[in-house]
Amino acid sequence: MDGTETNRRNRAKMEQQKMLDSGGNQSGSKDRVTLKKEIGLLSACAIIIGNIIGSGIFISPKGVLDHAGSVGFSLIVWVLGGGICALGSLCYAELGVTIPKSGGDYSYVTEIFGGLVGFLLLWSAVLIMYPTTLAVIALTFSNYVLQPAFPNCLPPFIATRLLSTACVMFLTWVNCSSHIFYLLSLGHYDALEPQTAFEFIKDPSVGQIALAFLQASFAYSGWNFLNYVTEEVVEPRKNLPRAIYISIPLVTLVYTLTNIAYFSSMSPQELLESNAVAVTFGEKLLGVFSWVMPISVALSTFGGINGYLFTSSRLCFSGAREGHLPYLLAMIHLKSCTPIPALLVCVREKELFAHTAHATQYCFQSA
Repeated sequence: MDGTETNRRNRAKMEQQKMLDSGGNQSGSKDRVTLKKEIGLLSACAIIIGNIIGSGIFISPKGVLDHAGSVGFSLIVWVLGGGICALGSLCYAELGVTIPKSGGDYSYVTEIFGGLVGFLLLWSAVLIMYPTTLAVIALTFSNYVLQPAFPNCLPPFIATRLLSTACVMFLTWVNCSSHIFYLLSLGHYDALEPQTAFEFIKDPSVGQIALAFLQASFAYSGWNFLNYVTEEVVEPRKNLPRAIYISIPLVTLVYTLTNIAYFSSMSPQELLESNAVAVTFGEKLLGVFSWVMPISVALSTFGGINGYLFTSSRLCFSGAREGHLPYLLAMIHLKSCTPIPALLVCVREKELFAHTAHATQYCFQSA
């Protein structure tokens, strides 16, 4: 029975590969329809940086400070979080060179531990992890866009959902078609002086420190997403590690300087009381031009959604190619060479989780 089942699966894989090679063309064309290798070093760095710097840096600082207990220790958490991210990315650089397949975690787990473990990882990622993260980023985008129109309250539920949906739909269509040092010089660094930076608002326990690192890790998530599109990277053996070496230290520096900017313009208490850290930062720093900050955050999250759609759709594509998802999701458009069915599945799941996440948020606030 085992031998028969194995032979059956091997024949099915051979037939699927033959269909991929011919692009589903019944005439037996030798032209193979595949994802294009168009991602160079600069684009690879943009994918990593764009996926990491999406919405996390505008959400996590408040949680990190709250759990860390002091300004100084929160900055240490941000730097150490970048170091942990760098260690993980170095491991992924080696994995990406050793196993040059798209799909990231799923491809590596399937190759090393077998199909069953890969199948379980794939379905948990497709149904839970990636849709929820995309929903959070999209809702952050819509909240920051609508915040100037509703300065004293949360934007309406329906407006937030409609805007986040429009954003994701537009970016899906696109994918288918192919002043810190100035403030410091003026002496605005009271919260950063050593004698005050480590004045703890509360004594953090081991659990609170762990939660601080968890908040920071959310902001650093996305460091492994270039591995999801390995097959589309030009010379991946060279460009994948180089992109990681360039991007991770740069993001760590940006995050650390951004937090220094926050603490140089507002007190720790003001940061903890803020519902939108970047908006409060803009009001303190820019005055009448504070409207620039919500637009900037919206643009950042807009790019993050685009990168997330681009990479997560390749996970569905890779899983379908291995037979762990419906084979329809492994189809590639003949002209644009993009996995349109996989992209559409990612969008549908995002809408479901966006509705659930926003409804939960309103329930907790009304309670």
